[in-house]
Order: sequence, then C-alpha cells, then structure tokens
Amino acid sequence: MHNGFRLIAAAACTSLALFAQIAAGQPSADQERFRALYKELVEINTTDSVGSCTAAAQAMAARLKAGGIPAGDIHLLVPPGAPKKGNLVVRYKGTGAKKPMLLLAHIDVVEAKREDWQRDPFKLVEEGGYFYARGAFDDKAMASIFVHNLIRYQAEGYRPERDIVLALTCDEEIIPSSYNGVEYLIKNHRALIDAEFALNEGGTGLRDRAGKPMRLNVQAGEKVFETYTLETTNHGGHSAVPVKDNAIYHLAGGLTRLAAFDFPFKLSEATRAYFERMSVLESGQTAADMKAILREPPDPEAIARLSRDPAFNATFRTTCVATMLEGGHATNALPQRARATVNCRILPSDPVEEVQRTLVRVLADDKISVTPVGEPTLSPAPPLTREILAPVEQVAGQMWPGVPIVPTMLVAATDGRFLNNAGIHTYGISGLFRDPDGSGVHGLNERIPVSSLYGGLEFLYRLVKVYGGGQ
Repeated sequence: MHNGFRLIAAAACTSLALFAQIAAGQPSADQERFRALYKELVEINTTDSVGSCTAAAQAMAARLKAGGIPAGDIHLLVPPGAPKKGNLVVRYKGTGAKKPMLLLAHIDVVEAKREDWQRDPFKLVEEGGYFYARGAFDDKAMASIFVHNLIRYQAEGYRPERDIVLALTCDEEIIPSSYNGVEYLIKNHRALIDAEFALNEGGTGLRDRAGKPMRLNVQAGEKVFETYTLETTNHGGHSAVPVKDNAIYHLAGGLTRLAAFDFPFKLSEATRAYFERMSVLESGQTAADMKAILREPPDPEAIARLSRDPAFNATFRTTCVATMLEGGHATNALPQRARATVNCRILPSDPVEEVQRTLVRVLADDKISVTPVGEPTLSPAPPLTREILAPVEQVAGQMWPGVPIVPTMLVAATDGRFLNNAGIHTYGISGLFRDPDGSGVHGLNERIPVSSLYGGLEFLYRLVKVYGGGQ
C-alpha cells in the first residue's frame, strides 16, 4: 500500500487544477479521449429487446487493442445460444507479487422508449452540465472508466504488483437471466476472473441540489432478491348470484394484511456502520433516532420514526411488496383465479425459507398459495477491512476534502452477489456522485453530472493504482 499512498501524495497537487478545469468547462486532452470512448459505448444499444452486449464488448476490445493491450490478454466470451450476450475479460498483467483484483461493470442497460424521453436515449447529449443517455450512469460510466484507465496505465508503462482483471458483462439488469455474464464466467471461466477482491457499482456518492458532494458511499453486501407468486382459485360462477367465497376478495384480504406488516428490525456490520456515520452527519430528531437504534436494546419509537423513510426502512428490514396484480376472466363472471406478484428484498441474515413461511403466516388464508419464482442467490456480505477502506479514504480525502466516507448495504441487487457467493469479496466503490432524485437511473432522462463523471475517472484511476501497488 505504501507505494500507492506516495502516488496519492504526488497527485494531490494536481487536484485543484483538475477540478477548476472541469468547472470551467475545459476538459483535458485525456478527458477528451475518454469522452470519445464513453460516447461510443453509450451509443451502442445494449437493451435486452433489440440491443447487443457482444457489439459493445467488441468495440471495447478494439479500443484496448489499439491502446496496446496484447490481444492474448483480451477475451470475448459469448454464451452458447446467445450471440448478443457477449462478455469481455481483459487481464492487465502485473508482477504477480499479490493476488489479482477484479474490476467489474455491466454493459447491458434498462429498456428506454424514445417517445418517453426528452432526448434520444441512445445518443449522448451534453447539456446544462450533464451527460444524458440510457446507461450514462448505470453502468456504462464505470465500464468506460475502467477501459480508459487500463489504456492509460499501458501508455504510462505502469507495472502493478497484482494483475488487474477487467470484466464487462451482460444481463445484470435481467433478473432472473439464463445468460447473466457473471454467472456464466464463474461457471465456465473462473480462472480468468479469479481475484482477491473486486470493485463494482453500488457505491455512488450523493451531492446536494447545488452540486456539492455530501458523502461518498462504500457498499459492502446487498439484499437477496426473491419473487413470489400469490394465487387463489375458485369454481367461479355467474356474477348475478355472487357468493362470499371470491378469489379476488381472498387475495385482496391477504395483501391488505401484508401491507400492514413489517419484518423485524436488524442491523449488520455494514448497516450499523452506516447509521453510526449518518448519526454524525444528520441533525435534530433524525440524528437522535439513529443513535437510539444503535443502543442495546434499540429504541422502538426511534425505529418507528426512521421507518417512515423508505430508504432507512429498507436498510434495516427485509421488505416484501406487491408489484403486479391480475384476476378474473370476464366482466359478468365470478373470478376463477386471482394472482399477485410480491417482490422481496431479503436481509442477508434472514433465511429465505423463513421469509416464505412469514408470508404464509401474514397472509393468514389457506386459500392463498405462495410459490417462489426461481432460486435466490444467497450472498454473504464481505468484510469492511482497513485494506479496502483506507485507500478510499486517502484518495477521496485528496480529491474531495471533508466529504465523509459512509459504509452502506445496497437494498437493490448487483452482480456482486454472484462474486461474493463465489468467495470473491466485492465492494461498490465508484467515486461517482448522483443527484438527490436518483439521476434518472432505470427511469426517464437518465443523466450524470459532467464533473461527477470526470471526477470518477480520476478517482478510480488513482484508487486502482493504490490497490495495485507497484510502479
């Protein structure tokens, strides 16, 4: 680590000039080269419906070859029967003194309809201090940064103490997927991506409405994703002679009971650290409540107040919510079937089978069947060690002095769950800051602040060098 810290100190004097240049709208020559690569990747449609991850992987492979990465270290890996679901694995070779590190980013994106967006979602638009496009943030920002920085390391002749492995993968946004790139690589090409630890999306920063960085998150662990189908059936009959035994009423009653139910309050290492840090950053009743839930036993009134915030509630509880509903077959007939989809985001410490038993108990109606959809990926949270946190604190301290580093657990899902389950500790660390409204990720008019993108470019360039060591 010591060589990396010296690199940070040497780079510190350039930070003010770098960000002054970004603020003035004058990107450097390196940033201009990065912007061209980023634009190319963003404008390749990689949606599940009509896009191609393979085309994006091929384009990035061509960039890396042109940048001097040996062709033998670049692997385009396409699952059999899925020609558009290609993945790219690249090895930047070090001395081998330490185990490799993995840089992971997915290149598929959520669907986007042109008629719904203010701008073409598959054309990169720079406007008002933002880049707009589908994938501008999630996750082509990080993918482009990793590719560009490998080319930059190659040009500089950087020789790390460990191999740096880059994996650009497909189908992260499709759950479940038969062609998830990380699952495919673990099962079929584990040796190519095996690493001591991995950096992934999930650890974004938050800036205020004026654009000032407020905090930088380091994500360790995530909830388990599982979906259940709730179904009631009935013989039905004529709507002119209704009976109380109605499939829709049975299901609706169960869903009403589920809506009023809360899973138990629980804290993990990461979420306890999150509330400890946030209790210092917040003020008033919120800060007091955060301190109160950290005590043993936690204050139930403080838990109740914090639970009113959906983000806090999702951080310390398993959640199950109805997301789809269908029932009946004719306007003049009693329903023969009613069905609901309930999506659960389960704390890593909660057994999945116990969650299903809890659903059955809360629904409290033996006419409602509860059936899991697919198999969940159980994924233990990685440890938050000083070897991981100290470099983040050092680099962020140089680039954004005074901005706190906050450990988090992701309440959504990333491909990190597969790597953690395979024994490769995976952390969400990006150096990218989003707006309070979420920056349109998975929604309309997705965007990323220009200053945030270029800041993340420099942050990850330095951070990977610290982790990599060497000269």
